[in-house]
Amino acid sequence: MSTPVKKVPIHLQSAQNRLLIKHGKVVNEDDITEDDIYIEDGVIKQLGRNLIIPGGTRVIDARGKYVLPGGIDPHTHFEMEFMGAKSVDDFYQGTKAAVAGGTTMIIDFVMPKKGESILDAFYEYRQKGDDKVCCDYGLHVALTHWNEQVRREMEVLCKEHGVNSFKVFMAYGFMLNDSELYSVFETCQKLGAVAQVHAENGAIIAKNVERLLAKGITGPEGHEMSRPEEVEAEAVNRACVIAKQVII
Repeated sequence: MSTPVKKVPIHLQSAQNRLLIKHGKVVNEDDITEDDIYIEDGVIKQLGRNLIIPGGTRVIDARGKYVLPGGIDPHTHFEMEFMGAKSVDDFYQGTKAAVAGGTTMIIDFVMPKKGESILDAFYEYRQKGDDKVCCDYGLHVALTHWNEQVRREMEVLCKEHGVNSFKVFMAYGFMLNDSELYSVFETCQKLGAVAQVHAENGAIIAKNVERLLAKGITGPEGHEMSRPEEVEAEAVNRACVIAKQVII
């Protein structure tokens, strides 16, 4: 028989779990008000004036300062392996810097290898992040290939793991063709998920790269030259046209 856990009375709990921010200008999406904020275990419990709070609460005087919600960076790449390179920041260094700058949540990208189970890749990224992150985080999942297994695993990710954002590429070695894009958009619609698109014409870029290399252009300037603005515009339009067909 297990021993029941006794809840410690709030007045005996550590003051580190309780915080009062006083006299600040509180910024919300609709207004700026001069209020006090009482926070307990990282959750805002009270907002207003003359709050009744437990004794021993740590107090920060924010007089003359703005109190802002933490920022959310929805597009980061920590510990990402891509085209033979790996991003310098891991989940610890990256989120440590984020918190120092007022960003309290990031959304990173799971990048499965071509042919890899997107569910397995998701679990791998969770293992990378869970023990290192200094702030809240979520994950988008890239779809680097398409088949029925991917479709099934998208549903599992949405329904069991809270993933509701998937990214597809129209360039690089894991680009999807138009028919596959259609299937991804169709699946996202059924799941209520968001589709993100890296919109460039991969076939044209490849031909441009061949032409530039033949001319001896191998420096970083070749990257921009291989993908002029109209190549991106064509891909954006094509992605929009395909997406519209799904909802007709």
